[in-house]
Amino acid sequence: MIKAVQEAFQEMQSDWQQMQSSDMDSAGDDADRFQAAFYRFIDAVKEWLESLEQKPRTTAAALDLPELSALYDELPAPLLLNFETELELIVEGIVRVEDARYDD
Repeated sequence: MIKAVQEAFQEMQSDWQQMQSSDMDSAGDDADRFQAAFYRFIDAVKEWLESLEQKPRTTAAALDLPELSALYDELPAPLLLNFETELELIVEGIVRVEDARYDD
């Protein structure tokens, strides 16, 4: 299961890099692609955390897991707060109402 998280992470990182070097013509498409990849990564993290026998009860406990800690350390600084927010929702069992986050 952690392999799916790592693969989603790599895809998201790649899309982040692409978005950072976008020109004006492709900026919107690259941003949309990154956003979709970010939420696929978050979904993979959620599935993995839910599969654990000992689920973390706090965001801090989740970030203390070696697998998440390693990924967290590699996240670009502008994504840290977004990741922490999504992780907090996962740990607290809060489900967002689906919105247009996957729309292309």
